[in-house]
Amino acid sequence: MLSMTNRNLKSIMRSVTILLLLLSPLSAGNSLARQHCSSPFITMATDSHEDSSRQNDILYNAVPKGNVIKEKLFINGSKGKLSLIVNRPDHVRGRLPIAILMHGFGGNKNADLMVALSDSLLRHGIATVRFDFNGHGESEGKFEDMTVPNEIEDAKEVYRYVCAQQWADTTRIALAGHSQGGVVASMLAGELGANRIAAVALLAPAAVLRDDAIRGNTMGATYDPLNPPATIELFGGRLKLGAAFVRTAFRLPIYETAAHYMGPACIVHGTGDRIVPYTYGERYHQLWKGSEYHELPGFDHGFTQNQPRAVKLVADFIAKQIEL
Repeated sequence: MLSMTNRNLKSIMRSVTILLLLLSPLSAGNSLARQHCSSPFITMATDSHEDSSRQNDILYNAVPKGNVIKEKLFINGSKGKLSLIVNRPDHVRGRLPIAILMHGFGGNKNADLMVALSDSLLRHGIATVRFDFNGHGESEGKFEDMTVPNEIEDAKEVYRYVCAQQWADTTRIALAGHSQGGVVASMLAGELGANRIAAVALLAPAAVLRDDAIRGNTMGATYDPLNPPATIELFGGRLKLGAAFVRTAFRLPIYETAAHYMGPACIVHGTGDRIVPYTYGERYHQLWKGSEYHELPGFDHGFTQNQPRAVKLVADFIAKQIEL
């Protein structure tokens, strides 16, 4: 009689254990989240990433839902290999809308603004590609060989890479750029046209760079614009700008090229920007009829007064145009 009772008790305990497992999907999910993919370039979000995301949620209200498939890779660019980070939300099935994000002069793909924008877009179910232009970050090439035209070529290579991915919806590709990256995004959109670019967003677009070259003053460094030296030292010699940058910037058809784009556009600029006066962003708004223009009172070039606000304006605009 006692042995029968023990067997029944064990059977009941097994049933309870199975029932608890079935009712605890969150625990199972956390276990899966700790596992890494076998590829050296693809990792699933870990518990530590989720902790970081919760911090970002406080700062940006832009945490990706579920896990993120992150891939780091290199592709050919204008001056060698370009370093890319591709983020895809794994909770979205089918072909994904995608945004290509472009950093500014002397910046890189891991700048706070680029990462925050990527996180916010992922929350909308939009994949992102962040990359370093030639001579920047982890990409090959020398900074002194960088020009806006060869950055446009870099961006074209990234666009071609995106179009070749089976998971990408090539009818819903957006471009977003900050500062000089905004100039590149606007000119690339003008070259490719609205039939291939679904939306463009510019943050403090640095169209002033042409006027700077004509004046012979870039980032506080002065030179003869008609006969620039081989290299121009910037920021106390930390960076060296090449003569080719000045020569190409001197006659760069920024607005003339951007004018060929006739699709949805958004410009965000601060009136406190001392690097690129807000009137350069305002001119894009005048150029692109029907575009959104957000003028942020007192905001500087990096939107440091309230970066989440600038990020949200851009992410919401892009999502409105290409979100599933």
